[in-house]
Amino acid sequence: MERHRILASLYLQEAGATTIRALSECKAARVTISFYPVILSGGSGTRLWPMSRRLLPKQFLPLVSERTLLQDTVLRLQGFGGALAPIVVSNDEHRFLVAEQMREIGVKSEVQILEPVGRNTAPAVAVVALHVQSRHPDACMLVLPSDHLIQNIPAFHAAIATAIPLAAGGSLVTFGITPRGPVTGYGYIERGEPVSGSERSYRVKRFVEKPDLETARRYVSSERFFWNSGMFALQPKRFLEELQRFRPEILAAAKAAWEAGKRDLDFMRLDSTAFTACASDSIDYAVMERTSASTMVQADIGWSDVGSWTALWEAGEKDASSNVVRGDVDLREASGCYIRAEHRMVAALGVRDLVIVETDDAVLVADKSRSQEVKEVVETLARQARTEHVSHSRVYRPWGYYEGIDAGERFQVKRIMVKPGEALSLQMHHHRAEHWVVVSGTARVTRGDEVKLLSENESTYIPIGTKHRLENVGKVPLFLIEVQSGSYLGEDDIVRFEDRYHRN
Repeated sequence: MERHRILASLYLQEAGATTIRALSECKAARVTISFYPVILSGGSGTRLWPMSRRLLPKQFLPLVSERTLLQDTVLRLQGFGGALAPIVVSNDEHRFLVAEQMREIGVKSEVQILEPVGRNTAPAVAVVALHVQSRHPDACMLVLPSDHLIQNIPAFHAAIATAIPLAAGGSLVTFGITPRGPVTGYGYIERGEPVSGSERSYRVKRFVEKPDLETARRYVSSERFFWNSGMFALQPKRFLEELQRFRPEILAAAKAAWEAGKRDLDFMRLDSTAFTACASDSIDYAVMERTSASTMVQADIGWSDVGSWTALWEAGEKDASSNVVRGDVDLREASGCYIRAEHRMVAALGVRDLVIVETDDAVLVADKSRSQEVKEVVETLARQARTEHVSHSRVYRPWGYYEGIDAGERFQVKRIMVKPGEALSLQMHHHRAEHWVVVSGTARVTRGDEVKLLSENESTYIPIGTKHRLENVGKVPLFLIEVQSGSYLGEDDIVRFEDRYHRN
């Protein structure tokens, strides 16, 4: 609660008197119906390469604030009346990233549901609805993507306060964003008749696919069309009834995956066979576009799906020349640019309307108007079997991280950080030997039948085929340099014998 009050105070100071009035209206309308925030965290964010990678997509990055998009999504609801512990849906590959980022902000989820494969939003929400119905059948769900930006928090709370009672009454509620221009990258919602007794709420007349530019202009000028935000308020029972009507095969597969799922630490693992067999479809296609129960709440909340570098430029704080800058950047006669330096200084001289993003292993330079095409670069990298679209040089693991420093024929060098109290698995390699040098901290090393402690500037050697484990037994992070040598150095040359994180 104290964290929420501090955050709310900061928002109010920035937004001024208008925001204060909006907050007062929100408090007056604050709902008491219980609901689970459902955070969907399965996106890949290919349009934000090279920052966003397959193993570290945009929801896990601090692109807008000092926190990640996922953390901001969760914190927006802290202290809101009726909000229960969040339910997070992620793929198995990101399970520890989600858990660590939730731990960092001091929020414990109701459950973290792991998808073995991505099957879009309809199966994911169906699984959550089944879980909620079994745990708290009277509660509603507030479905939120984990990678969106919302700048007006009080207005967002007011929209939720309107939407949750509608959902509890049986409506399937979506949030429509008043268009700020004729954007072709969003779907649109055409509003119908107002909902009696509910402010800024309308029956949905129809959903429309992403339009061409001329059509988008007509939609915006009509004032009847709104951007489809991809956020929903739903009663589990009602959603499952409509899914049964329109896509019974999705419900059947989701139910089978949920019923055969297993608890693993704080995770709920869906049955892989059943979920993989499920059809892939969105909530919009599967239910919202077909049901007669859909309702739209108008939400003027400073929303963006952060779907491109241009979107981040639009949302960012601009200098006198309309540049948005993050990191060590030197600008000279530049205007209208988004420039982000992560590791090295970037100098830009006499350029206009560019996106320049520097990371430790890749640099993007693009015309701002073509930022949507970045995904084509990622597709090319995948076809060429490169790795720059998969991960950064720093790769996160549940015990800490490692990052590549150097590599060549038959060797590579890594910098490893192990968090206090954590440990790598007891493992063995068929094709490589390893040399470890402790830089700082205290390591407990298992090597065959030998167990010993290593301190700063001490080292050890792990021969090929030897069982070994690395543990941090100290109270500060353990840093060491690892030199690998051998005929094959891939990460899949690992045989695990024991692992506290239950990895294969």
